[in-house]
Amino acid sequence: MITPKPGSIVLGTTRPTELRDWYRRALAPGAAEEGPIDLGGFLLVIEQRDDVDAKNGEPGRMILNFHVDDFDAVEAQLLEAGVEWVTPADDRPSGRFGTFADPDGNYLQIIQFTQRP
Repeated sequence: MITPKPGSIVLGTTRPTELRDWYRRALAPGAAEEGPIDLGGFLLVIEQRDDVDAKNGEPGRMILNFHVDDFDAVEAQLLEAGVEWVTPADDRPSGRFGTFADPDGNYLQIIQFTQRP
């Protein structure tokens, strides 16, 4: 049996330029201005869509997680970018978590596990 490896995700939005700028500023400062945004080998494609609302009405339905080795450094980068924190840094038995939202209201998390799952 073959297990496919995720390679990219399409993020539909009513304002692709604003959202792309936000993702570049918050998560990929060195990314090119055009084309997919490379998030460590996983590609983020931001696309203009007319079949989505301006804000995500159910942002907890799917959360994109970023596993990090230095939570404090990534948190500082996100603070510098002015992200909106949904749940600031939270120490849990499995590690440290922080949940933030993009301008469309989609949830993302940074996680530094104490032990890899």
